[in-house]
Amino acid sequence: MAAATEAAGAQTTADIQFPCVWTLEVPFPTPRLASIALKALQVDKELSPLVKRSFSIEPPEEGASNADVGGNILRTEYKATTNRMLRVAVNSFMDSLNLVLEVMQELDTDVLAVNDVPT
Repeated sequence: MAAATEAAGAQTTADIQFPCVWTLEVPFPTPRLASIALKALQVDKELSPLVKRSFSIEPPEEGASNADVGGNILRTEYKATTNRMLRVAVNSFMDSLNLVLEVMQELDTDVLAVNDVPT
């Protein structure tokens, strides 16, 4: 019980220091593409100590059409001390994410295969 109380206290302190939060979940056609995007985006470290960023790969929601084993959703969470710092960090991240997606669209065979599937 004491450990849970300490963890809750630590989380509250972090929430107070970084009150501005933004979360984005990006679904990818395959878990492999989600993993590639994660590795490409993790390379650039957050420069400001006023911003914290975390990445994770989430499994698809139950009942989703893509039943691949593993996660195909890239989840990104930003926490910042101010809205301005959050906006600057997120704008930079969106530019990087856009570049990763454009490269995948142009060069990756999995993306091309998904685009060629008749609807």
